[in-house]
Amino acid sequence: MAAMNLVSAGVHSFNLKAGKRFSISKPKGCKLGPRAALVEAGPRGDGSPAALQVSRGDLAADLQAEARAMARAANASVYSPELLANKYGSRPVQAAKRTLEILVALGSFALQLLVDQRNGTLDRNKRKRAIELRGIFTRLGPTFVKLGQGLSTRPDLCPPEYLEELAELQDALPTFPDADAFSCIETELGMPIESLFSSISPSPIAAASLGQVYKAQLKYSGQTVAVKVQRPGIEEAIGLDFYLIRGLGFFINKYVDIITTDVIALSDEFARRVYQELNYVQEGQNARKFKKLYADKEDILVPDIYWNYTSGKVLTMEWVNGVKLNQQAAIESQGLKVLDLVTTGIQCSLRQLLEYGYFHADPHPGNLLATPEGKLAFLDFGMMSETPEDARSAIVGHVVHMVNRDYEAMARDYYALDFLSTDVDVSPIVPALRDFFDDALNYTVSELNFKTLVDGLGNVLYQYPFNVPAYYALILRSLTVLEGLALYADPNFKVLAASYPYFAKRLLTDPNPYLRDALIELLFKDGRFRWNRLEDLLIEGRKDRDFSAKDALQPVLKLLLGPDGEELRNLTIKEAVRVTEAIILGSVADTYNSAPSFIQTLMINGNGNGALAMSTADLEATMELRNQVFRIWGLLSSSENFDPALLQPILQVLQQPEGRSLGGRVVGGVTQRLAARLLQQLLRIPTVPTSSSL
Repeated sequence: MAAMNLVSAGVHSFNLKAGKRFSISKPKGCKLGPRAALVEAGPRGDGSPAALQVSRGDLAADLQAEARAMARAANASVYSPELLANKYGSRPVQAAKRTLEILVALGSFALQLLVDQRNGTLDRNKRKRAIELRGIFTRLGPTFVKLGQGLSTRPDLCPPEYLEELAELQDALPTFPDADAFSCIETELGMPIESLFSSISPSPIAAASLGQVYKAQLKYSGQTVAVKVQRPGIEEAIGLDFYLIRGLGFFINKYVDIITTDVIALSDEFARRVYQELNYVQEGQNARKFKKLYADKEDILVPDIYWNYTSGKVLTMEWVNGVKLNQQAAIESQGLKVLDLVTTGIQCSLRQLLEYGYFHADPHPGNLLATPEGKLAFLDFGMMSETPEDARSAIVGHVVHMVNRDYEAMARDYYALDFLSTDVDVSPIVPALRDFFDDALNYTVSELNFKTLVDGLGNVLYQYPFNVPAYYALILRSLTVLEGLALYADPNFKVLAASYPYFAKRLLTDPNPYLRDALIELLFKDGRFRWNRLEDLLIEGRKDRDFSAKDALQPVLKLLLGPDGEELRNLTIKEAVRVTEAIILGSVADTYNSAPSFIQTLMINGNGNGALAMSTADLEATMELRNQVFRIWGLLSSSENFDPALLQPILQVLQQPEGRSLGGRVVGGVTQRLAARLLQQLLRIPTVPTSSSL
């Protein structure tokens, strides 16, 4: 919910100045409740709040305030399929009426679309039908509003007219009476509203599916805050819908064979998330955790929570000035770029999904604001989810296996991702993966659309006994929403291209054994080191703001010299010999080519074929290897945080017995190779030179 959006909403507030009474005019289009005009109750004294908002630094007092807020929310509802079944199973008439209401509303809309199609007026009536669909979702209540919010961020599914109208569901829903909202605040916080706030907007500045938001000023500190108040009767409205949805899921699981996913599990997961949103103390705790994990970046902003003004149905947080992320013109008028902000959102989302595993599962435009300072503000922390630890590494590894076209390993990844039971044979899945990805990977990373990848993978999932975990569905939703936001600004934007620097950085720097093995798998093939892959990873990894040259390749180095690294050491020795030889021979070739021609004819026994006994193709390959190594060194040394002292850990490692042994084997290998080349050169029959080139 765009609880703190000042740009799109006209903000009308009034001050409660001491000793003065005054009236306020009714804002156009807004209904004022009887408690809209408040007056100062007098200087703060015994009637002031029992517990005032504490400073951020006072951790103990803050925890006490949070504990009091938790006590106020002790009776918050939690999702229980059994309780809903007991409640609505005994009310068949109510359930049947709601089912009929939904079927009539959606069925009549589908019928109108069919008539438009037959009459050839489908395109002409798009705006009209979009308005009608928004109205249907609004009338059907919060559950369908959530559905509309999801569709509003999918330009790949909905025409622009529908996107614009459904976007209104994010924070422009009908409001409930202000009197009810102010009464809820007083009941929940146990204080008269004039004792809590010195000013408050007379009507909501935003309204969404579960509540509406007022702008206020704390009486104690003068801090400007956003106060979110829950809609009355919301639990009853969503409870019946989830009971019906669960019944539909049971029917699908039992009778619809084409859908192999456990629909009941998905609906239960979604219902649990929505019920968590009803507990505003839980949302405040989510915001605090999110801020601790991700607001360490200067371009991310997470508002503070005011616990003394928070309960199960009232949430008070820091006010944020900003523009919704889908309002491109307003953002660019401030000198900001939408794509930069979306890229920031994608990088933050990848950290959420793959580092800490705690992620914002509802990132629609109303919950993402661009601040005047160019920061991306996250709002509305009611719907959060977690990625299991094993799955985080498996996702990154899955990307590596996809790039390598290692479809057998991709299929095995589905065990770690919890898509498949370990007793399922994955061999029949491999050909299906090959058929799809061989075509998809013909595109470059910058051309590959995330939705195309998801849809293609979805077709594979439907054919086999996959069970898509609920967390994965929320991940897909989160990333498709972000890609959808980017498509507003650039129809050619690809979320995978924007994500690649993060994956490259993680592979190069993460000590996780799974990712370390994935990096080795990516860099070595058929016993040869793929320098072009390392160069590509460094080029992309450097684009990530958190890339550290100090950490790059350290995990591999530790494995190389560890007790389990014998196989890797053998591969590394062979490659180190090749590289050292290439550098030495390249230097010889450079010296030879820079010498006068009469000197060239005298060098190395007067051999007219050049200074080195190498074919043109071999020499070109050697020079390219040397140049590639030099380019990679340049990428590392030109990194922002590079310091020659960064090499000290490597030197220290090389002083260890394993390191000295490794260095000795490399020197021995290089010596043998150079001696063999020198002997070959000396035994060649001199000829009259025809060219001075090598």
